[in-house]
Amino acid sequence: MQSIHHPLFAAVYERLSRAGGEWEEALRREVVGAAQGHVLEVGAGTGLNFAYYDPRRVEGVEAVEPDPAMLRYAQRRQGEAPVPLRLHQARVEELPFANETFDSALATLVFCSVEEPARGFAEIRRVLKPGGLLLLAEHVRAASPVTARLQDLLTPLTRRCAGNCHWNRATLTTLAGAGLRVISRRDEGGGLMPLVIVRAVKE
Repeated sequence: MQSIHHPLFAAVYERLSRAGGEWEEALRREVVGAAQGHVLEVGAGTGLNFAYYDPRRVEGVEAVEPDPAMLRYAQRRQGEAPVPLRLHQARVEELPFANETFDSALATLVFCSVEEPARGFAEIRRVLKPGGLLLLAEHVRAASPVTARLQDLLTPLTRRCAGNCHWNRATLTTLAGAGLRVISRRDEGGGLMPLVIVRAVKE
């Protein structure tokens, strides 16, 4: 695999995140607040999720992030977590954890940029306990063929300028192929960046 290092994008993302609106904060609070037990956070980015873990539900968090530029920002936010949280430089495709380690896993706006998403979901399934929960918020391929075609045309640009971000991925199809069963789904927004909020279980 190619090395992952996007310092310019990390700096821009960090600057934009400081002006994050109420909608984004509510989304993170919802998704992260549903985590429980021993938690895996995939693609921690700059650490924007850390403050939202519920200490009444969460024992501890292992957070992975492959990009050292992102990881530096995440380290600054590590102290905001109200639960024990450890950071690891690692890809979701190669998680450094034993089988059936975690009660829940979460990923917010991550799988658009994962190099091998099918392998990433398979790794999440591997490290989840039976019945373990995956919490996912992701922008996905549009349902409209016209909009999806426009996403296809724009994706080479977004990959280059936005840290390998793919606007055109059918992420839920990939998730199902990894053997994770969706138990709830909510669609938000639309246009070029429709968003899904999903809960899936390992059976």
